Amino acid sequence: QVQLVESGGGLVQAGGSLRLSCAASGVIFSFKPVNWYRQAPGKQRELVATITSGDSTNYADSMKGRFTISRDTAKNTVYLQMTSLKPEDTAVYYCNVIVSGLNYWGQGTQVTVSS
Repeated sequence: QVQLVESGGGLVQAGGSLRLSCAASGVIFSFKPVNWYRQAPGKQRELVATITSGDSTNYADSMKGRFTISRDTAKNTVYLQMTSLKPEDTAVYYCNVIVSGLNYWGQGTQVTVSS
């Protein structure tokens, strides 16, 4: 059974940084693309960043240069390092992986950026 557990969210002032973690069980992250999504109140869930099984990375335009997705194979964990945070980055952040055609999500971690 695949389980994803996010952590690392919190309250931070604009311009600050946070590092989110997504720890997995039931799936070997290094074999799969892993995504970070976020959902702000009243808005649709949006893709933030992806790391492929070959460790290529992709980012939404508004996150380029500020966010970095990375993987620790030994810990079976994917990270999202967020810098220069803005109030509009406030959202619940989720990690996501597709296994055998099924989407798996963590419970999410709240990030709140104050101005």
